[in-house]
Amino acid sequence: MKVLPVQLERLETGGGSVQETPGNFRLILPPTARGYAVAQVDDYHQLPRRRFPWRPPLRLSLRARASHSHPIGTLGFGFWNDPFTFSLGQSGAARRIPAAPQALWFFYGSPPSDMTLVPGVPGHGWKASSIDTPAIPSLLLAPIAAGAVALAQVPCLRHWVMRVALQTIDADERLLDPSLREWHRYSITWLSEGATFEVDRETVLTSSTLPSGPLGFVAWIDNQYAVASPDGGFRFGILPTEEEQWLELTDLRLEGL
Repeated sequence: MKVLPVQLERLETGGGSVQETPGNFRLILPPTARGYAVAQVDDYHQLPRRRFPWRPPLRLSLRARASHSHPIGTLGFGFWNDPFTFSLGQSGAARRIPAAPQALWFFYGSPPSDMTLVPGVPGHGWKASSIDTPAIPSLLLAPIAAGAVALAQVPCLRHWVMRVALQTIDADERLLDPSLREWHRYSITWLSEGATFEVDRETVLTSSTLPSGPLGFVAWIDNQYAVASPDGGFRFGILPTEEEQWLELTDLRLEGL
């Protein structure tokens, strides 16, 4: 195996901060009464999506813990295509139009988040998740998505619109038992034929659902929620937090297989 270099940049918004020591990152959110706050590290911030650095075969491994068993907002780590960024307004950030989401990651979302991508799997909680979507050209995706969001606000159309939209997403997910507050070792092995997710060297999810495009590495904690469900429609929002929250990572390795 070849250990691959990882050059991580910080994204700190709304008072979020990244504390870095050799081999360790702590992503910190302060108490936030209003507005969006995020602490994030990633390796794609200034790149167009076609130049995102990661494709199979490779393996991501790290150890992680969080300040709370059930933090408010979202957190996670793994690979995705940063589908929603047009221009965040940060200095040096790449300008991208929206894309269909693709991800291989460990993801947590607190209520009222409700992303019901897999039947029988709750729309919130701590999960291993693999997500793929059709390769819709970006210039077409934005008006299609805007139309779907508008129609989903109509009560008599919401359930039908959301069922059709969610059927375009191919996903595998599993709810995880390990407490976020305790140190655990997490890994994602991404091969051309499938992906394997492990916690403490035990397989928790094996998936043949694979994103098609190159992805970037991301780890973050924020105070956001998202809803995409037949009953709830499409919704995004910000949650107030009353105390500091953090996500800590160590022993990060990316290995070519």
